[in-house]
Order: sequence, then structure tokens, then C-alpha cells
Amino acid sequence: MRIFFFTAWALVATLFAGCGSSPEKAADASPQQVRTTSRVWVAPPEIRQAKSVSYVGKVGVPTSGLSGDYAGYPAAARLIDKLVREEGFRRADLERVLSWVERQQWILDLVNRPRGKRSQGPTGAWTRYRAKFLTRNNISKGIGFWRRYDKVLRRAQAQYGVPPEYVVAIIGVETRYGGYLGKHRVIDALATLAFDYPRRSKFFTGELESFLIMARDEGLDPFGPKGSYAGAMGLCQFMPSSFRRWAVDFDGNGKRDLWNPVDAIGSVANYFASHGWRKGEPVAVRTSASGAGVGAMKTGFDSTYSLAALRRNGIAVTAGLDGRERVSLIKLDAAGGYEYWLGLENFYVITRYNHSSYYAMAVYQLARALRSRRGPGGPALAWVGVSGYNLAGLDSQAR
Repeated sequence: MRIFFFTAWALVATLFAGCGSSPEKAADASPQQVRTTSRVWVAPPEIRQAKSVSYVGKVGVPTSGLSGDYAGYPAAARLIDKLVREEGFRRADLERVLSWVERQQWILDLVNRPRGKRSQGPTGAWTRYRAKFLTRNNISKGIGFWRRYDKVLRRAQAQYGVPPEYVVAIIGVETRYGGYLGKHRVIDALATLAFDYPRRSKFFTGELESFLIMARDEGLDPFGPKGSYAGAMGLCQFMPSSFRRWAVDFDGNGKRDLWNPVDAIGSVANYFASHGWRKGEPVAVRTSASGAGVGAMKTGFDSTYSLAALRRNGIAVTAGLDGRERVSLIKLDAAGGYEYWLGLENFYVITRYNHSSYYAMAVYQLARALRSRRGPGGPALAWVGVSGYNLAGLDSQAR
């Protein structure tokens, strides 16, 4: 992704850079430098050329004060106050940049659409979900990505203890190895959800705050980064708060750039290590359930059981798990009936990336497929990662 660094701009319009400007137009400008907090910011050409008022659609944006789609929003004003008070921003800079943010109604329509009723019986939801990621195409591309960045992945493993296949699987599930990075301006998505989606307003306001701090501290054009409808960014789809805490400059060029595969690889490995990845330990174990009380047991990555309690309820526990104090019981709605798995510590670590048992299991099984293809036998090795699974019939394309 093309990333613009903050340069200086004319005194008449100190502001963040706008994504509407092309690199050619930006290069033509020779703005006078004006320092703000710790970085120098630049305005879009449209604002630099304006005398006293710029326009966002039909809304006039004065050179001072909050205008645009979020004029009159108390939550926007509170965020500005907080960033000025706690983070050293200049109020005029924040007012101008937020005046150029555009509310995205389609995102609100998407997150507010009615949800289907939860089924009381197996529907094959897991099998359909799995088929989105474990395709011949996705595995082949993952092997290509692994080969291309093998040295980087081995360095990440040496530094963080995370096997290459799990880093590659995360990037494969998130963005198809960079093929689906998202096309929506991150700042628009975050502002829309922060200011117009009350149910998750607190979370997304925090992410918008982190994004603005990130843009300033990393020298990024805040209108440049594009990502998912929820504001996730780069090959590994970090949210801004995750970027600030766990993104790393793995290529040593002085910048943390998640659109750069090298930095993305290091950042995923750092994320896993920081959340407690246990080097050399397994992730999940397939099990069987025969007890009458299994249906009443809590399942999911956040469930926790002693091995003795599982045995009492008819859950098979393999000898290799002896010595572990507690594990989670995972229930997958597969075609033909429910599957039961035991999630171990590293399975829980994967769910820190996305709080979903299905997500973590998809990453786990994709990682197993990738490791199998990279192991003895190479590409000719047909992967059967779990008893009863193979790739036949699972050639659905990426999401």
C-alpha cells in the first residue's frame, strides 16, 4: 500500500494529508513547514488551495472549528478535547481532519442488519466456514508466500518462538496473503462506528483515538490507509490499538508498515508471543463425546475444564494430555454432526487474534495443511490434516 509521510504545509491550512491527492499532485506542492506536536502534517491540495472555506460534498468546512459530517457531535468534540489534553495534539489540526471525515452509511447498514436465529441443531456451519479457507488455491498461495519469505519466517520463529505455518495461516485467513487488504478509508470506518454505532461506540472511539495517535507518531497520512469496514489494516489486519502495541519494524528501516510483508510477519509473531504462545506445544486435539451430559456443557475457547471433569462427562482424553491442568471444550457444527475438540493454551492464543473458535480452528487447520505441504513429500503430498478431512470438493474461492 502506498503510504505518505507527513511533510509541511502552508500556515493557512495546517492539517493531515488527504487521500484524495495523487502522488504527482503532492510532489508539485511546496508547502511551508509548520511543526505541530512531534510531527509535521500536510493538508490535501484542495484545502491548501482554498482561501477560507473548503468543501466536503455540500458541507462547508471553515478553516477553524469542527464542521462536515460530524459537526455538532458531542462524542467527536469529547475525543478532540481528550487528544488535546492528554496527547498534545493541536485542536485546530484535529478539527480540520475530522471535518474531512466522511460518514459511511453502508457500514451502519451492514452492522445493524438483522441476525439470523441460532439453530438448535447441527447445520454444517463449521464445514461451510472451513471451506472458505482450506482450498487448494489458498494453500498453494500460502506455500508460495512461505517460500518467498522463508528467511523472514525463520528469523521470526527464532526470535518469537512461533512456527512459520501459523504466521502464514493468519495472513492467509485475514487477507489471502495480501490479496484482500480492504479498500475503505480506515479513518472513515472508525469514525462512523465510533460516532454512529452506540452499541460499540466505546470500543471504536478508542480505536479512532489510537489511529490518530498512530498516524501522527508513525508519520502517516491519516487519509491514506485503507482496510476493512471495521478499520483493520495491512496484511495481518491489525486494529490501530494492536498496531501501537504489537506492530514491529521487522525489516529495520525505521518504520512499522503492516502493508510490508516483512513487518507483517514480525508483527504477527510478536502478537502471538506477547499473548503467551508456548513454543513447541500442540494447539488442539480431536476428541469424542459419548456422555449423556455433554449437551449441557459449556463449550468454546473460553470454557475451561479439568481433565478429570471431561472424563466424568464422557469426553475422551488422550494420554498425551496428562499433566495439563485445564483445557477448553470446542464444539463445531460440522456437516453430519457435531465435532468435539480440546483446545490447549496455544489455541486460546489464536483466539486473542479473533475471539472465535471457528476462526482459531480454521487457522490451525490451514497451518497444518501448509506444514504438510512444506514437509517431506512437498507439493505432491495430499493433505489429510484431520481424520476424515481432505481437500476434495473444497475448492471454493476466497471470500
